[in-house]
Amino acid sequence: MSRDAELIAIESQIRAAIRDCVNRTSRKPFNWGGLMGYQQLSAIAEVLRSLPCRKIDTDYLSLLSVWVDLALSNNRSVASDLSETHKWLQRIADCLRYPNNSDYISGSVIDITEAAKLPLTSFQVQCKMEELLQQFVPDRQQNPAPFALKKKLRRLWDKYGTNLLHCYDIPGLPPDNLKIESMFSHLRRHQRRISGRKSTAELRDFGQYQVLFLAESEKQLLAQIQQVPLTEYKIQRRRLAMALAPRQQKHRLHHDPVSAIQGLVHQHQELLCVLESQALSYQLDS
Repeated sequence: MSRDAELIAIESQIRAAIRDCVNRTSRKPFNWGGLMGYQQLSAIAEVLRSLPCRKIDTDYLSLLSVWVDLALSNNRSVASDLSETHKWLQRIADCLRYPNNSDYISGSVIDITEAAKLPLTSFQVQCKMEELLQQFVPDRQQNPAPFALKKKLRRLWDKYGTNLLHCYDIPGLPPDNLKIESMFSHLRRHQRRISGRKSTAELRDFGQYQVLFLAESEKQLLAQIQQVPLTEYKIQRRRLAMALAPRQQKHRLHHDPVSAIQGLVHQHQELLCVLESQALSYQLDS
């Protein structure tokens, strides 16, 4: 007996939702795909369990519910461990008053506003972090993920901790480089879009100009370029050519080694002839 096409389509959508649980992407530092996928699968399981009981050999969703519950039970301990790790990561970010995620951590607009008005120094943050590290004592056997986080955090804090807190003492200094990384990503996407190629090697030659000169028209761009003195431009242009010379030579060597080596040998012979002629003229003059 053939099944209803609309029923099959709905079941396909449910299966797609379940498959999506294991394909959730992560975005550092707070969005963990595996943990969010487990939570999504738990929500799906609750819905499937709430359905009226039918014969398991004839009801597709009842059979699917059994497999979903089995997957949840097999990964429950790992998910619980990751959830505990995620909570501690939120506490660490809250201790650092990380501005881009303070609303995600605190969960209260009033707390965020009041916290932003309070003056905070690097010494205060350092003391709070040391206190938090003293409280964070996970068991290596029972909680391997929090233990790994604590071990990594302690090593990084002991090695770089004091150098990461200058943003609390210097007004205007951002706590991260996410904005500049976003700008670089924008340049790479733009280069791929206009060239149709995955490689963005061209940015190594012209990327610095795209960063420095942001103009809405050619006239505005020309006005920006004309602010640079011609002598300074020529000096920087020569420096750029000297910096690019080794990579250009390697490129020629990889594509046409015979011509590249012949060119070097030819330059060597010409220079040798010039030096010999200079030495001979010096001897004749003396």
